[in-house]
Amino acid sequence: MTNRTLLKAGLTGMVIAALCCFTPVLVVLFGAVGLSAYVGMLDYVLFPALGIFAVITVYALWKIQQVELN
Repeated sequence: MTNRTLLKAGLTGMVIAALCCFTPVLVVLFGAVGLSAYVGMLDYVLFPALGIFAVITVYALWKIQQVELN
């Protein structure tokens, strides 16, 4: 996986996780599908996912910077 692809994946994951964390997108979706009992557990998945994607994004930016300096 190239550094640019890793950066795109990290940014895309961060945006999706942030939308699901801070807006009621998943709450409405889970309610429509009938899985509203699991809404209380979304934070246990979404916040770590947001953190992991943030780490991936920072790592990709660091690798791109290292390549450009050399």
